[in-house]
Amino acid sequence: MERKNIWETFDAKHLKKLETLNQEYMEFLDHGKTERECIDTIVNTIEKEGYRELESVIKSGEELSQGDMVYSVWMNKSIVMFRIGEKPMTEGINILGAHIDSPRLDIKQNPLYEEGGFAYLDTHYYGGVKKYQWVAIPLALHGVVVKKDGTTIELNIGENEKDPVFFVSDLLIHLSQEQLEKKASKVIEGEALDIIVGNKPLVIDRKADKGKDKEHDKESGKEPAKEAVKAGILDILKNSYGIEEEDFISAELEVVPAGKAREAGLDRSMILAYGQDDRVCAFTSMRAMLDVKESDRTACCILVDKEEIGSVGATGMQSKFFENAVAEVMELCGEYSELNVRRCLARSCMLSSDVSSAFDPSFASSFDKKNVAYLGSGMVFNKFTGSRGKSGSNDANAEYLAHLRSILADKKVNFQTAELGRVDLGGGGTIAYILALYGMNVVDCGVAVLNMHAPWEATSKADVYETYRGYKAFVEEASM
Repeated sequence: MERKNIWETFDAKHLKKLETLNQEYMEFLDHGKTERECIDTIVNTIEKEGYRELESVIKSGEELSQGDMVYSVWMNKSIVMFRIGEKPMTEGINILGAHIDSPRLDIKQNPLYEEGGFAYLDTHYYGGVKKYQWVAIPLALHGVVVKKDGTTIELNIGENEKDPVFFVSDLLIHLSQEQLEKKASKVIEGEALDIIVGNKPLVIDRKADKGKDKEHDKESGKEPAKEAVKAGILDILKNSYGIEEEDFISAELEVVPAGKAREAGLDRSMILAYGQDDRVCAFTSMRAMLDVKESDRTACCILVDKEEIGSVGATGMQSKFFENAVAEVMELCGEYSELNVRRCLARSCMLSSDVSSAFDPSFASSFDKKNVAYLGSGMVFNKFTGSRGKSGSNDANAEYLAHLRSILADKKVNFQTAELGRVDLGGGGTIAYILALYGMNVVDCGVAVLNMHAPWEATSKADVYETYRGYKAFVEEASM
């Protein structure tokens, strides 16, 4: 299959839409650096477009009919959207599915300590990362702290230009002879990825403490506290945010690269940003759902957590929350039975909206040039993923791919096909195989990404736009 740079296929009208879409996408990335932030951004967006919360519809006793739009959020980390179509759901629905979690550093439950005059927060990396990429770069702290009384404190420190940032230190080059002899996987150990959060000691005024007679500076009446730098950080956390040290136990704090999404290249043809795997497919899936006005089949978009660690847990794709939501919607449409839910899912069509590796000329030997995605060549289909002998893969059938080719040809959507790297070199997985367990047609389809899983990933604006167009065409037309 011949690869082509698709920029030349866009006329002035499409170029304007392309730039508008990508500006909205960059804003989405800036506002959604964690799963919770993504959910907040998505809910705010879709409610303005007329989506209603499923639970409120259930409580009202209303029924759903063609054109109604509902959504359900699960634990503030996953969401599923439905737009009711003309045909019964028992004939199947069209599903776009992506994930909104990304590789990062998570703060541990007992994280704050002092060593060598620095205060640190201890971390545990999340997902597949090259640990050496996370040192000596500005980092931000995002997340929530939930106190014993149920009060939730939201943190977002490091994104505003007036905010402080954090960092993981690295060994200076002058003393790195031994470090540089290590394998890349060992140059920085996981336990060394602790972020520096302070260096200034807290000073206690002993003149105000009349019940103490310890030695102190007679001129100033002050002396450093025990573990003074850590004490200083705790003082800031308490006074600025109302957080005590024990509150870390019930916190979810994520360390991510600080800074906004940026246009890349002198021609501004690319986007460089954190978390594009897989928020680029989440955004384009959501946008496609919002822009579909009519469809014969019910359209569904599911955006989930935990894909980077195996789709496990209550908010991952292996959870039953998606199946439960389908059952609730079918009940409101007057179609529910256990058998009808099974029929609906088995007869559905899905695009597992996930990214693919882009060809990198600097590391050309890692790819099969005939079967790799190229930046600027359109949306990407991965018939299978997995590793080596397709282990852990959903392998889409030929009939389904032919059907999708027909839809995209009719809408003049540019696409390419790819594998995730050279055979026997590695590989990866998506949520596709989990949905395929219902017996539905599923294939991986998304955007090519350069620097995948690095703190800063690159995509082509043209691919973002074309993937959006492909998702929209699928939602409107797909049925087998």
